[in-house]
Amino acid sequence: MHQQLETLYAEALAELDAITDSQAVRAWEHKYLGQKGAVTLILRGIGQIPKEERAAFGKRANEIKEALAEAHARRETLVQEQELARDLEENAVDVTLPGRATPTGGLHPSTQTLRQLYDIWAEMGFQVYRSRDVETDETNFSLLNIPPHHPARDMWDTFYTTTPGVILRTHTSPGQIHAMRDLGQNGTQPIRVILPGMCYRYEQVTARSEMQFHQLEGLAIGRNIRMSDLKGTISAFARRMYGANAAVRYRASYFPFTEPSMEVDVECFLCGGKGCRVCKYAGWIEIAGAGMVHPVVLQNGGYDPTEWSGFAFGMGPERMTMNKHDINDIRYFWQNDLRFLEQF
Repeated sequence: MHQQLETLYAEALAELDAITDSQAVRAWEHKYLGQKGAVTLILRGIGQIPKEERAAFGKRANEIKEALAEAHARRETLVQEQELARDLEENAVDVTLPGRATPTGGLHPSTQTLRQLYDIWAEMGFQVYRSRDVETDETNFSLLNIPPHHPARDMWDTFYTTTPGVILRTHTSPGQIHAMRDLGQNGTQPIRVILPGMCYRYEQVTARSEMQFHQLEGLAIGRNIRMSDLKGTISAFARRMYGANAAVRYRASYFPFTEPSMEVDVECFLCGGKGCRVCKYAGWIEIAGAGMVHPVVLQNGGYDPTEWSGFAFGMGPERMTMNKHDINDIRYFWQNDLRFLEQF
């Protein structure tokens, strides 16, 4: 047994000296010093030797076990240092190389268009006024000259809530009532505001329509405001938005809260009016609906329609963005697909 112990000691040291990686060091420890290791098994077999030799054998076995444990610790440290040195040498960082660019987010294309609109209208003297997304039926319809059972209500497919009379706004026009009442000081002060926000309609989602979308409403109230002021304002906006030579045309239309009402087209900025896929080969692109504020709406906002007048307009930032970038599906705006968003 003594000779077997010494032979085992020599073999273990020789094997340990040849190890060059951490995994092999762990395997060596398990082989010799583990619970079922060779040294451990020899110590457990001490009862098989004569009684008078047990003390000397046990002492020598413990010495060998401690020596092997110390050798293992030294080798483990050495191997780890060697592995670190190799890793640093093989994977050295070239500090002269440029750093990796940190990926950054960007503004949503709708937000970019909205900010552009804010800048243009601010330059023209309009302040931003924000109103609520959740409205009452009265503010969304009745106060805008659309009483119950009026056929014009069919123009909007409405999301109703479980609370009677409370809906998700179908357009930003109810903000006109809030703006007139909040800023008009009981119908005594002129106002000039834009009202951006999200609108909701219970519509079939298609490439050209969504059940949620942005609108940007505009409202100007003052004395002696006329249709010519509205046309001039829209023309000035178009030149800022689409270029100094942008041509604008007006088409008669109908909105219950304006009278008279019109649709506004701008000459296609991509084909110069010659006709292309974006303008559907008409040479013109619709950019807004507008008109003179209806006297009933003025009165509901706190103004005397015999002394005050005003105009209003509404624009669709998503549609404007689609026209600008030749986007053919409005659903892209709400799918959060980075392949689409990263193009802007």
